[in-house]
Amino acid sequence: MPRPEGGWDLFAAEAFIPAFVADDPWFAGWCGVMVNLSDIAAMGGTATAIADMIWAPDAASAAPVLQGLQAASAAYDVPVIGGHTNLNTPALNLSVAVTGRARALISSFAARPDDLLIAAIDLRGAWRPRFDNWFAAADAPAARLRGDLALLPELAEAGLLRAGKDISQGGIAGTSLMLAECSGCGFEIDLDRLPMPPGTDAARWLRAFPSFGFLLSVQMPDAKEVCARFADRGIAAAVIGRATAGASVDLVQGAERATFWDWQQRPYLGLGQQVAHA
Repeated sequence: MPRPEGGWDLFAAEAFIPAFVADDPWFAGWCGVMVNLSDIAAMGGTATAIADMIWAPDAASAAPVLQGLQAASAAYDVPVIGGHTNLNTPALNLSVAVTGRARALISSFAARPDDLLIAAIDLRGAWRPRFDNWFAAADAPAARLRGDLALLPELAEAGLLRAGKDISQGGIAGTSLMLAECSGCGFEIDLDRLPMPPGTDAARWLRAFPSFGFLLSVQMPDAKEVCARFADRGIAAAVIGRATAGASVDLVQGAERATFWDWQQRPYLGLGQQVAHA
């Protein structure tokens, strides 16, 4: 939403898979903050406040979720200003919302054919026990976490990004599909160019949640500088493909090619062009 004095007000929210919250409650609480702050950064903004909604059978069950959320709030220096707690429910669950502000927006609807697709991912981390979750913030200093997220609005304000999305629970494959459908284009992704942790299987990495990861559609002259700015912060960034005039996300490896999804034949989001930014 545009602000009268200039810039934009931003909002992001996330509801979590119940099985994930039950399996890894502390990490779910941390993710409640982390994924929403990534959403705000992916729009070119800086987060300003957090609100949480938690459901649990009792206070003891809710405690690790709240501890993870509070730890992330402190690490990223974004306050929890309120929320809602229900301690009389049959199962543990969590939803978190975040507000933010931006001076320049990163759109999900602006990728264009012949743009280069950059994956920027923090590989300094380790896998969580289940759900293909890579945790890049486990041992990271808080100042580094905040500085890494701040890079996205800096790139937006410098006019270096055409479009982008944070890599969500859908992984690189699912996030590229969402960006393609929103922008009305396709993507060709070269699997040999993916920044990955050593020893990781490409199929797992394509569906993994990397905790700090963004797909960015940029014009060719800007790609080198964008990658260099991430590299300066120790974040792996590489051109992994290009936008096409089609409607499919195609995966390429050497002479082999496979279509992951064609959103024109089978829409995934079904948003069309009715939403200006996402």
